[in-house]
Formats: sequence, C-alpha cells, structure tokens
Amino acid sequence: MPELAATTSRTPAPATVAPPATPPATAPAIRVVSLDALRGFDMFWIVGGKEFALAVVGLFPTAAWTIEAQHQLQHTKWDGFTAWDLIMPLFLFVVGAAMPFSFARRLELGHSKSQLYFKIIRRTLILFILGMAVQGHLLDFNLSTLHIFANTLQAIAVGYLIASILMLTTPVWGQVAACTVLMLGYWLLLAYVPVPGRGTGVIEEQANIALTVDQWILGRFIDGTNPPYTWVLSGMTFTATVLLGVFSGYILGGGISKFMKFVWLTLLGAACLAGGWGWAQYLHFPIIKHIWTSSMVLWSAGWCYLLLAAFYLVIDVIGFRRWAFPFIVLGMNAISIYVAYDSKIIPFNQISQNLVGGLAHHLGPAGPFVIALTTVLLVWLPLYHMYRHKIFIRI
Repeated sequence: MPELAATTSRTPAPATVAPPATPPATAPAIRVVSLDALRGFDMFWIVGGKEFALAVVGLFPTAAWTIEAQHQLQHTKWDGFTAWDLIMPLFLFVVGAAMPFSFARRLELGHSKSQLYFKIIRRTLILFILGMAVQGHLLDFNLSTLHIFANTLQAIAVGYLIASILMLTTPVWGQVAACTVLMLGYWLLLAYVPVPGRGTGVIEEQANIALTVDQWILGRFIDGTNPPYTWVLSGMTFTATVLLGVFSGYILGGGISKFMKFVWLTLLGAACLAGGWGWAQYLHFPIIKHIWTSSMVLWSAGWCYLLLAAFYLVIDVIGFRRWAFPFIVLGMNAISIYVAYDSKIIPFNQISQNLVGGLAHHLGPAGPFVIALTTVLLVWLPLYHMYRHKIFIRI
C-alpha cells in the first residue's frame, strides 16, 4: 500500500535553510507505532489469521461462543456486517491514516508539488496493476479470465489518488466537505437514478445502479464474484473511507496530548457508528459491503476509529508494546506479503500441508490448528528476517 508505514521524524534542516511550506493537509512526521501494529493486525487476518482463528475455535466445538465466532469470520452474503467484513475497509482506512505522515516526510525532504503528483500517479498505477495481477488474472494472459477492476489494491488506488489530490489542493474543512459530498452523492445516485427495467431505489444483488455502471464500463471484464462487488461508481465511497482514515492521521499528528487524541478517535468512532446505523435504519440505505454503501462506510469507519483508538491507548499512551511486535513485523512489509500470499506466488498453505500434514493427520481436532499455525509462521518468519535487516518494500 502507498507509504504503508508511518514515518520517523527526520533531523531538522540547518537553520539557514528554510523548510518547505507545509499545506494544511499534512501532519508532523512522527512515529505512531500503533498505526504500524494496526496495519499488521489487519494483514494477519488476510495471510492466514482467519484459518488460524477458525482452527482455534474448532478445538472447542461445544463452547457456547463457537457458532458466533464462526459466523463473525465469514462474509455477510449481502446486507449486514460481520467482523470479517471489516478487513477491507480497515485496509483502506489505515492507508488513509498514514498519508498525512507520508506527505509531511516528503515535504521535509524538499519535494515539490509536481514531484508529489508524480509519485501519487506512479503509486496509483502500480497498485492498480498489482490488483489485476493478484485477483484480476492478469498473469493468465487470457482475455476470457481477465478482470480489470476487482481487487482491494485497486480500491485503494482509486481512494488514494482522489484523497491525495484533495489533500494537496484543499484545506482540511474542504476535505471533510468532499467526504460528505461523496457519501451523500453516492446515496442519491443509488436511491434516485433508475436501474434499467427496474426503476429507482432498487438495491438488490443483481440489480442496482452501481452494478449497472460496472456493466456499462467494464463489460465482459466485470468482477466475477457472486454476489458481485461493484467498483467504478463505488470509487466515490472508497475515497470516503480513505479520507476518514486521513482525518485520523491528522488527529494522531496533531499538537494535542496523547490522551486527547485517544478521546477524539473514540468520539469519532462512536459518531460514525451512530451515523451509519441511523442512515441504514431511517433513510433505508442498508449496510452493504458489496456495493460499499455510504452507511457501510460510516459503520466500518466507526469500528476502524475504535480499533485505532484502542491500539493507540495501549501502545502509544500506556506504552505497552511488546505484545504488538508480531503485528508490527507484518505491518512494516504489508504490500510484499499481501501480493505474495493473495496471488499464491508463494503457496504458503500448500507448503504448510506438505510440512506438517502427516503429523496433523494423527492429531485429531488439533490437526487443523497445527497446519494453520505453521502457515502463519511460514508467513511471519521471512518478514521478521526482513524487519531485522531493515528491508522494507514500498511503492
């Protein structure tokens, strides 16, 4: 992801050299360890954490919480929201949270706006192409299997591009206004633009205006999932999710006390949860991740703010960090491991099966746990080696 790690403050320039002007869209280039840890926490679930958690749950088949835990680790089929549905929004949110620190670091290094725009466009293109390689079957070199726009990395690319331009061209209040307009505009489009042959206000799995736009623009290269995700028009709300993350970055980089940062993150989390729930209940705009509804944006952002607040309180305010080290290792090289795991360039699951599958066969209910734990270790240990040698792959 673009500038996936929050940056460390640099040595100030000599007093005779005037520092570059910092637009209101930036924050001091400080280190926020909790942001690294939260990024790694999110990545953990993507690269084997889900299977590990399900294997742990499987050790307690008669426990009262087992069914609910299994439910929370599955995607909602259409409307509604589970813990597993938070993974992708949290990804976009954390990217946004890191952006003020990334931009501040670039400005500290003396980069001009034209250089920033070049890097923004470069990252956007790389993310989009990587998304096609990971989930769009680009490397099949077969038009019949190609999906042009169908991956989390591409959602990040769109949100990152638009949010970056807003950060460089508008003050913070303008970014808040843009985020609001994007969410309201998306709601109005889905509520009042008629779906061909169905009329207005239709929000169904196979009939909604966002899906219609994808069908018009992407044609046979449309997302192949069922129910289908939507991407083109949903870019409006992808951007809103990234911007809500950006606002958390402004709070983390602000001049208020650490405890007040925690308070503000918590208050914004509660406000977003209330807004998302109210939008779904009273304005009949359901929480649907597949089409990234505005109510889902607020609902998921609420949980993202609260998670960030909790990580920030424990790690950066209280100073209890050791427990988060495994997540920090994952978070510092998120882009490399996401591509390696999700594209199956390195078949971690198969390697784990080959290594301990025979042993697991004799362990009964503990067998899946051993395989899942081995998979997580196979993912984590190379990243730990990279971390120790300060090898961080960014784009």
